[in-house]
Amino acid sequence: MGEYNSNLDEKSRLVIPSKLRQYLSDEFVITRGLDNCLFIYPKDSFDKITEKLSSLPFTKKDARNFTRFFLSGASITSFDKQGRVLINAPLINYANIKKECVIIGVGDRIEIWSKDNWEKFFNEKSDELSDIAENLFDSVVEK
Repeated sequence: MGEYNSNLDEKSRLVIPSKLRQYLSDEFVITRGLDNCLFIYPKDSFDKITEKLSSLPFTKKDARNFTRFFLSGASITSFDKQGRVLINAPLINYANIKKECVIIGVGDRIEIWSKDNWEKFFNEKSDELSDIAENLFDSVVEK
């Protein structure tokens, strides 16, 4: 959980806050996320996702397209001694990261956003939050 600001350095490295790093093992996966951000998953969580993706029928166009999108940008990586992660150019371009980033903890993953994309997303969605919550939680039946 949490929201943190960080900057991409000139060598395309990004410091991930220690409060979020503690949830990742020595190796983890970074890939294209949804909404033009990047997702970081612990390796075991990512393996579960790829297992689910491999069970989708390859004859379904949506399954092929999503799998291509999600896995083609994925790479197994680790932190350097300063807690930085190297982000490759295709991922930087996808997420429109220039320098300033927002890093958030979202349950089973970490998301990396360009500061501009995060502010735009947050401002657009904050007005809808009540409706979103109502739609999500009304479908849950309390026991």
